Amino acid sequence: MYKLGPEEKTSTVMFYTPNSFVRGEVVAKQNVRVSIWLRTQGVPNYIHLLNPQILLFGGTPPKSLSYGEIYYPVQQIIGFHLAPQNAEPVDYDSSEPNLIMADVNMLLAAFTIKAKLRISTRTDVATSLEVGRSAWISVYEVDITNPFLPQMAPIHVPMMLVRPEHVAFGA
Repeated sequence: MYKLGPEEKTSTVMFYTPNSFVRGEVVAKQNVRVSIWLRTQGVPNYIHLLNPQILLFGGTPPKSLSYGEIYYPVQQIIGFHLAPQNAEPVDYDSSEPNLIMADVNMLLAAFTIKAKLRISTRTDVATSLEVGRSAWISVYEVDITNPFLPQMAPIHVPMMLVRPEHVAFGA
């Protein structure tokens, strides 16, 4: 089993790829804010997870896998958030003027998501997405479901990172 170094910590995260859903303990440096980690310059090529549980889609029924540890390519991740029992402050100042929360529905691989996107009061969701050039965007007040797994309870998190080029947005 992996032994954490003195500068490391673990945080329970969940992430989504085109064909899987993963939950595990991510290994990160102590000073890393995990909820926004993938937007930073220091993100590694592989996320190191301890005790991952993986749900693979691509067959019927979905296949469940687990490992002691795994290194998952960051390039395959299209959605990422802290597990619901973990919390970090959201990444915006609510008193910032001229910004609103716009309701969006998203299709992210096999998952449907209802959330809010923080945009300018002078634009709309379509324009905001079109002119945005970020590899990752934050969405808020997130409810995640899977229509193929009705027995899976909805997941509610305050914030999630998504790769906009891999997500369909409905306003």
